[in-house]
Amino acid sequence: QVQLVESGGGLVQAGDSLRLSCAASGRTFSSYAMGWFRQAPVKEREFVAYIRGSGGNTYYADSVKGRFTISRDNAKNTVYLQMNSLKPEDTAIYYCAATVSGYGSSWYQSYDYWGQGTQVTVSS
Repeated sequence: QVQLVESGGGLVQAGDSLRLSCAASGRTFSSYAMGWFRQAPVKEREFVAYIRGSGGNTYYADSVKGRFTISRDNAKNTVYLQMNSLKPEDTAIYYCAATVSGYGSSWYQSYDYWGQGTQVTVSS
């Protein structure tokens, strides 16, 4: 069983930056691919980014490419999402997820464990 706890959300203005963190329990964190998803009110959960277990490969949704960066520190069992140039349309609850496959996916059904989410609100 893996527990994921997100932090770092908040209320910011358009153009600002935030860094989300996701702390994971478990001894095999480095073998999991980690993803970030988000869900805005009355919208479906949307893929944001993932990073493979090795940390060498990352993949982003087109809507955040060039603005967001996913990274991980396996020594700290933590994955990060650096969000720059935030826009009002980035407003959502952001969820961290882990998959035992190690390869990562933009398909949320591929993930085995989920955090409780952290709210990000971007005002115009």
